[in-house]
Amino acid sequence: MTLGLSSDRVALVREHRAWADEFVRERQRILDVLGSHIMAIEHVGSTSLPAVPAKPILYIQVGVQSFEDASVCIQPMESLGYEYRGEYGIDRRHYFVKGNPRTHHVHMLETSGEHWRSMLAFRDALLADPDLAREYADAKIDLAATYRDNRDGYQQAKGRLIERILTRSSPGAEPIE
Repeated sequence: MTLGLSSDRVALVREHRAWADEFVRERQRILDVLGSHIMAIEHVGSTSLPAVPAKPILYIQVGVQSFEDASVCIQPMESLGYEYRGEYGIDRRHYFVKGNPRTHHVHMLETSGEHWRSMLAFRDALLADPDLAREYADAKIDLAATYRDNRDGYQQAKGRLIERILTRSSPGAEPIE
């Protein structure tokens, strides 16, 4: 299975080992162009979770010290083929997409921010608890069947599910999209 999904579809595929390998390659490409401007690069989203079906889009979280200072990262990311989308609905996030059909999403966030911590807390909770991961996987499959041709509806419903899981596993964590 290769990466890539049309923006108007919801399609999930089972975990694929190549996603981890692709993350390692893309992480290095990003490090090569951003270097000292960033603090961390994390693989997030369902492609980072073994046994959880995922849209075949690699989600990458890039940590920066300051949203304002990270503006120097926009052009280098564009040189890697990413399209810059601004904050795109999340305050203090630089958001990038790549591919047609879409293959990569990059969330560039301040490592001191709640959104950074929440995305990692969600991933780590599912990695630590196989039962919780199975529950999330089953729910995603049901949502994908319900919202097959409605990506926005799928994202909203999945967001509510993520919020419930975060509340259970990390009380006080801020919801993520």
